[in-house]
Amino acid sequence: MIILRGISKIKKFKIPVVALGVFDGVHLGHRKILKDAVTKAKSIKGTSVVLTFWPHPHRDESLYSLEHRLSLIQELGINVSVVVNFNKHFTRISAADFIENILAEKIGARYVYVGENFRFGRNAEGNVLTLQDAAEIYGFRLKIFSVVSIKNKPISSTLIRSLIKKGDLKAAQKLLGRPVSILGTVIRGVSFGKKLGFPTANIDPHHEVIPARGIYAVKVYLCGERFIGACYIGSKPTFLKRRSSSIEVHILNFRKKIYGKDLEIQFSKKIRDDKKFKTSEDLSRQIQKDVLATKAHFSLH
Repeated sequence: MIILRGISKIKKFKIPVVALGVFDGVHLGHRKILKDAVTKAKSIKGTSVVLTFWPHPHRDESLYSLEHRLSLIQELGINVSVVVNFNKHFTRISAADFIENILAEKIGARYVYVGENFRFGRNAEGNVLTLQDAAEIYGFRLKIFSVVSIKNKPISSTLIRSLIKKGDLKAAQKLLGRPVSILGTVIRGVSFGKKLGFPTANIDPHHEVIPARGIYAVKVYLCGERFIGACYIGSKPTFLKRRSSSIEVHILNFRKKIYGKDLEIQFSKKIRDDKKFKTSEDLSRQIQKDVLATKAHFSLH
């Protein structure tokens, strides 16, 4: 997938099928739009293009970092992702100018795919009705997608965010259409895990929503390879007195140094809650049980 960062990098492509949106989380509703854009582009020998925005227009509600989002979009087969810098200058662009100068002139959109609640332009003045009127003027075909619901609940990034933070991974997974995951960089820690006999990779998460504290059976994706492991999210109450959480993952049968590498942690099952132990020996014995529980989980799945 080609990634173009900034409006100035935009160029015209062969028969562009453009999916418009933030696509934060790339949940089931987003995946419907993106997959249909890919299918259409293939059928007409065109180019599937995502036009997305960073930072998130509502940054506090963001589920994923830009890198994580782009990775998930790429998995769906999109040819080109254009990342528009959502800065003060961009927010002053009118909806009409956005359509004329960016969609029509720069990209040359032939098809535009968008969710029914998409808003754009200065003061969010533009919507799907604006795009419908523009489609007749600029000659592109517009496809509007209804909000996807499960059990009469509309799927939204805000709802998924709350489910992840509460630790309801099963419910979040249903709305995402895939397991909950976080993307982060491996950093140096204080080696508590190594001293206990279970070396861990300490993770500095990118702009991600972090699940509730506890121990999880996880899949780890690193440098194109997949591993299994036990992930800890918590404040290390046995050793430290603090409120902030850290993220560590013990990758089974893995001993390489991976400082500075990015990896994705995909959550499969919560093993237990975080808790304080009287001694480090007690904690070490519990971690051994956690590792065995992780192996047992993946042997069944």
